[in-house]
Amino acid sequence: MGPEARKAYHEDLKDLKNMVEEMGDLASQAISLAIDSLVNLDEELISQVEDIDSKMYAYDLAIEKKSLDLIALQAPVARDLRMIGTCLKIITDLDRIGRYSGDIAKVARRMLGKQHLKKLVSIPHMAKMTIEMVDLAVDSFVEEDRNAIDEIYEKEDMVDALYDEIFREILTYMMEDSKAITLGTQYILVIRYLERIADHACNIAERVVYMTTGERIEHEV
Repeated sequence: MGPEARKAYHEDLKDLKNMVEEMGDLASQAISLAIDSLVNLDEELISQVEDIDSKMYAYDLAIEKKSLDLIALQAPVARDLRMIGTCLKIITDLDRIGRYSGDIAKVARRMLGKQHLKKLVSIPHMAKMTIEMVDLAVDSFVEEDRNAIDEIYEKEDMVDALYDEIFREILTYMMEDSKAITLGTQYILVIRYLERIADHACNIAERVVYMTTGERIEHEV
């Protein structure tokens, strides 16, 4: 490969990473807007989440095509091949994060016209931590830095603890008042979606470890 061709190849790799980073930014936006739409029961915010989900799908297709073209045309090896393969894996996780955000927005849509059982505090706090996890995971990919994984695991433990705490609180409301069962069930769906988003952030971090070291790790949950 000549100097010009190699320069173009490295530019393509850089563009690919930038596209993944942009998709990651959209994923974080989707979570934030979805939770805001739930807290405020705002139909406009719900629509914005749906728009972001569509944009993320377009990124998914574009990144997949660029990755496969690079593999087919440039025959990358070693670290470059791991990076491209990691992109293909990460976009699957980001796509799922976008879908779970959309699911939260669907819960908000079902609740339009209703009132919350109480002011939502713990659920937005849980969402904030999942967003931090996603941002850390995507940044670790962009910077090719495996060291963020310990912090991401720590935050996952906090998210899991919050899930248990919120779940118990919701069950208490539902047992004390049968009228709370319908809304309580929707809240439980939301915290389950947030827990799954946290799992996908861990997946991304683990893929970065493989990309940078060639070693596979499996986090016990």
